[in-house]
Amino acid sequence: MRIRTLQPDDAERLLAFELANRGWFEQHVEARDPAFYSPEGVRAHIADYLASHAAGAMHPCVLTSDDDAVIVGRANLRRIERAAGSAEVGYRIARDHARQGLGGLALAHLMELARTHYGLRLLNAWISPQNLGSRRILEKYGFQRDALAAPHVVQVDGVAHASHLYQCHL
Repeated sequence: MRIRTLQPDDAERLLAFELANRGWFEQHVEARDPAFYSPEGVRAHIADYLASHAAGAMHPCVLTSDDDAVIVGRANLRRIERAAGSAEVGYRIARDHARQGLGGLALAHLMELARTHYGLRLLNAWISPQNLGSRRILEKYGFQRDALAAPHVVQVDGVAHASHLYQCHL
């Protein structure tokens, strides 16, 4: 398994990954706009993420098979605020690769990037109570729920879910 920065030529593999796992992801997170699920939509998405990366506001990564032929996960360090020393983490792992430690591998990679490349001190993640797997991973890596933060409400499969803020001091 490899983790690397998202590249423009990932469009075809990324679309295949997102289409194959769309139903799986939409059980846990807010659905993407249907326009995303096309070659043009994914190319625009990648261009947007890489522009944010160039501006220092995010670091988009993909997890790939050893031969780099298949994307099996994504991991993003986003909303990077160097002055505040903080960023937000997010990841998604293909259903066929769930429960194999890849979520933890992705999170560890993002934490290392945050510390060594960006010099950050605080990472945030928003997790719904229904997403038990992600919550367990976050807690294993030292994230704790901020009981004072107001929940962020998202629509998951047409139902409002309150996501809670988890934080980790690096």
